[in-house]
Amino acid sequence: MLFVSLDNGIITIIFLFFTMTFSVAIAHLPGIHPLEVKQLASEGIYTNIDLLKKASNPNKKQLLANQIGLNIKLINKLVALSNLACAESIGGKYCGLLLHAGIPSLKHLSTVSAPQLHRQILRLQVSMLKRKDCCPSISLVEHWIKEARQLTKS
Repeated sequence: MLFVSLDNGIITIIFLFFTMTFSVAIAHLPGIHPLEVKQLASEGIYTNIDLLKKASNPNKKQLLANQIGLNIKLINKLVALSNLACAESIGGKYCGLLLHAGIPSLKHLSTVSAPQLHRQILRLQVSMLKRKDCCPSISLVEHWIKEARQLTKS
């Protein structure tokens, strides 16, 4: 957001950056089964943000897994997908692709180079789908990294 003000003949321009996380319905995370959605809902978890709050450390993840009867590995995967989905440009659409490409979090995404990640995703797409045309553009990958940096800066 941009604010411009005029005070005593001096123009002041103020940029405000909002680092807001993007909320995605748990049901929209890739690979989640409707029964798992129902189990998470029984604990008040309806979005990626809800899950990240309830599973914010290893002890809470294990407690949640025990409470709803899900494997801790699945909880860890859902937490990783939820973390990546916090970036609006990634959301539920690309979080699975990034996780399969070896990117487990926004923090990790913020440290990688766009050309390297793009090559990695392209190799993954070709090996899995036998198609290059499904690969996100380098400019989109750059945007993901930029957004991850904004969301993870302290």
